[in-house]
Amino acid sequence: MTLQAHSTSKLRSVSQETIADMLNDKLNLLLLKNICSGNGLDVNLSYLARHLRRHRNSIRERVRNLLSHRIVDRPVFPFFGLFVEYPLLVAAYADLPDSEKVNEWLMKDKNVFAAFRVREGEYNTILFEFHKSVWHYHIWRDNLVRENKIPGRGERAPSTVYYFSNQLIEKYDPAAGMALIEEEFEKENKIKINGYDLDKLALRVLRNLVNGQGIKLNENYLSKELGIHRRTIAKRVSKLMASGLILDPVCRFPSFFVPPNFLLVFSMVEIKGSREQIMEDIAQDPHVTLAYRISEGRFNTLLFESHLSIEDYLIWEKRYTDRYPGCFGSAKINYLSPRMTISIDQQKVSLGIMEDRLAAL
Repeated sequence: MTLQAHSTSKLRSVSQETIADMLNDKLNLLLLKNICSGNGLDVNLSYLARHLRRHRNSIRERVRNLLSHRIVDRPVFPFFGLFVEYPLLVAAYADLPDSEKVNEWLMKDKNVFAAFRVREGEYNTILFEFHKSVWHYHIWRDNLVRENKIPGRGERAPSTVYYFSNQLIEKYDPAAGMALIEEEFEKENKIKINGYDLDKLALRVLRNLVNGQGIKLNENYLSKELGIHRRTIAKRVSKLMASGLILDPVCRFPSFFVPPNFLLVFSMVEIKGSREQIMEDIAQDPHVTLAYRISEGRFNTLLFESHLSIEDYLIWEKRYTDRYPGCFGSAKINYLSPRMTISIDQQKVSLGIMEDRLAAL
């Protein structure tokens, strides 16, 4: 079973009751806060050395370079309960000042998953946010003005907002872009990312890390940190994983949606025919990391995609329209380059949930 299939099936199995039971336990919350921020997790150099049949020092060198050049982040347990705790994804086109104050808010706000600078009519920013409901979103937005974090409506253009249900995720595979890195390496027989020339071994190590292989839990560290027995740590983590609240530990790409140096394409698409077959293709397509079923005017599909360039995207799009003639209608597309990124941090949103729960207890 692929990570994508495993994850989307888990999303449907995680219930509000499970969330309530597991997240009303202080020890669970403290444990989650640690492992979802990467504390108590290490890359297992010995495992990778055996698995890849290379010397441990060679593996250590590649891992250090992958981390120091920000090709991947340190390992974490992804908090998959986020999509149940915050079932609403909001995409907002906003007119916001390009100021240090606003940028700091975007990077720190516990509901803002990602923010990009764009040129979209009267708007200069697109935000992706997680919320409990439309009501909670409106309260949050009103408080931003009240707390003087953003200007009032009289000083900026009103935002255009789209609402999507996290219960309608049809594909969730943040590691899908790894295949694109390997494809580019095969074509050019080399690839340079963030100033680091990856060789074949570095590529193999990277594939293992983004797919969750070669990562270990340090129960001894967590035992000392939380003051409980290491066996209790192991049992708790096993239960949290079995409940679907957390996924297997992985190293994520820093930009989450896409590998470094890749273009993120955010698109709402109208699929007019052969939707099941098209979605089967998308499920296996390494260019697509997230896909949602939506109902927004004529659009019924939301895609987050990785592409090396706009030209690469256009070639990719033509392959689909040629294969499924007459099946695609309207589309709304945003090209978001790494230079347009203000902030991307899913773990910040997840940790915010745990902090709020701890405060309530």
